Amino acid sequence: MRAAPSRSAPADSADDFDTDGRPSKSALKRQMHELQALGLALAELPVSRSSKLDLPEQLRDALKEYHRTRSHEGRRRQLQFIGKLMRQIDPEPVREAVAAFKLGSAAETLALHEVERWREELMASDDAVTRWMADHPETDAQQLRNLLRSARKDAGKAAPTDGQGQRHGRAYRDLFQLIKSALTAPGTAPAADEDADDEADDE
Repeated sequence: MRAAPSRSAPADSADDFDTDGRPSKSALKRQMHELQALGLALAELPVSRSSKLDLPEQLRDALKEYHRTRSHEGRRRQLQFIGKLMRQIDPEPVREAVAAFKLGSAAETLALHEVERWREELMASDDAVTRWMADHPETDAQQLRNLLRSARKDAGKAAPTDGQGQRHGRAYRDLFQLIKSALTAPGTAPAADEDADDEADDE
């Protein structure tokens, strides 16, 4: 009985096989490109994620070499080698790890945008403060108002420098942390990356 086709790939077509039943050259080439793309996604995973995967030592070494390589051509060749090594493993756990990481990154990005949206609204209007306190009564109202007062004062003094946009003071970043803590408390959305705000301010 023929096995069902993989969820991640369409059913085999007649063009994928030679007359003797072996995969055609075009099918092998397509598979190689797919595995190279998956290998690149694997290489871009944080070590904390990729280290949990059951990968052959040779593949782990190839991934480390890819990160050490700086030239474009060298990386291209190393990626081809990684693609060949990927043919020796079950790619499904790697696909799942990559998908889970992308999903988590998307959730963190949405959470970060929500924090930033609230910060801009609070900076712009006292009406937003009233709405915030209604939604998050556990917030220290005095701390929030003090941070807003300082952040608004800093914003009034600051000016764009060297075409890099307006730079903000400590109160602006502390306001981000206060909002993030409230929005990511137990039972709310996943936490956004704390460092992402500092990076955004430095741009």
